[in-house]
Amino acid sequence: MFAAFWNTLKVKELRNRLLFTAGIIVLVRFAANIPCPGIDPTALQKYFVQFSQNQGGGVFNMFDLFSGGALQKFALATLGIMPYITASIIMQLLVPVLPSLEKLSREGDAGRQKINQYTRYLTVLVCLVQGTIAATTMVNPERIGLPSPSSPLIVGSSSMFVFMTVLVLTSCTMIMMWLGEQITERGIGNGASIIITINIVARMPAALMQLVEMIQTGGTASGTSFKPVQLLILIVIFGAVTAATILLTQGYRRVPIQMVRKTIGNSAQSSSTYMPLKVNFSGVMPIIFAGAILMIPGAVFRALKWYQLAAMFAYGTVGYMVIYAIFILAFAYFWVANQFNPIQISDNLKQQGAYIPGLRPGQPTADFLDSTMTKVTFAGSIFLMGLAIFPMVLYNSFRIPFMVASFFGGTSLLIMVGVVLDTLSQLESHLTMRNYDGFLKRGRIRNRSGK
Repeated sequence: MFAAFWNTLKVKELRNRLLFTAGIIVLVRFAANIPCPGIDPTALQKYFVQFSQNQGGGVFNMFDLFSGGALQKFALATLGIMPYITASIIMQLLVPVLPSLEKLSREGDAGRQKINQYTRYLTVLVCLVQGTIAATTMVNPERIGLPSPSSPLIVGSSSMFVFMTVLVLTSCTMIMMWLGEQITERGIGNGASIIITINIVARMPAALMQLVEMIQTGGTASGTSFKPVQLLILIVIFGAVTAATILLTQGYRRVPIQMVRKTIGNSAQSSSTYMPLKVNFSGVMPIIFAGAILMIPGAVFRALKWYQLAAMFAYGTVGYMVIYAIFILAFAYFWVANQFNPIQISDNLKQQGAYIPGLRPGQPTADFLDSTMTKVTFAGSIFLMGLAIFPMVLYNSFRIPFMVASFFGGTSLLIMVGVVLDTLSQLESHLTMRNYDGFLKRGRIRNRSGK
């Protein structure tokens, strides 16, 4: 494996792609550490510590994790590239629903470019909404039910701060979106996914420092004891959870496919292959959807000062985890129903002269694919629920700090594993094209499509 990494530096094109990607990553990290104009960093840091200890602090810390610590500083990259991801998800959901978008998706590169343009416009709209919410929250956190800060978080005029902040955050997000596209085109991996992963990995040193502090003090901030043997247990659990996440990401159900190839004569030859149905077809989307929906009730109830109802939706409570798991299961099936079309797949197989052994082409094949995908999705969603809830159990029941617990599952680990596997797959493809050995001597790394 180390020889494979060394080989990547020998190939000039691959070396240039890696250096280009690294340069953009440096720019992204600079944007995550430069505060927005008009913010008081000292007051914000104190407020962050205060709020992280209250209800809803888990959600607050989760946003800080995905922004790479930018939220804690209210930096230029506070919104990060997530508005672009949100707009892309919305467009993916609208394509099968709106006939005009579905028609564009079938027009090849020209149609996809048009959809990408609509996605950029939608990204600007999402940035304006999220930027306004973030700026007004800094001016007066009590508007959305957050605790009142001990000192003002901004300096100067509030109206000017809101206007400048929305403009800065929107501009920075659009620049990061463009940088992500440049990584996809001229670098290695999917640009948007790389930026999100780097932001998550950037918080890992802080998590390690918390672990070191827990070992030195012999306990957590909440007073729970912590011994070296518990650190060893955590390391073993981390390895097991990471291995399980890789299995979930790479797992698929093989559906045998028979391909008929006609010859010049009257005889016909056939070849066999398979169709991979991914166990986790929806990826990280159910966790994102469920988390986004569950943020709304708690914020609304806190704003209305219905604190008993807000406590039911507090991050990490039993009620929250049960509702969270149900939503993940529901959104997993919703995503599959929206993105997986067994009738279209059956028609494509029929047009290509392919069939599933033992099944007639047409509706029987579509019914079989639908039934198989339903069973596979159920198994994958159960696994996904356990992976999403496990960090909450560590955080709420065992008093493990959120920054540490977040790397033991959930969205962060799924994104990191998926992006690392995808990037390694692309690197291996570049190496094998130039007659170099890949990262694995036996087998090869599968990409996200199962190929």
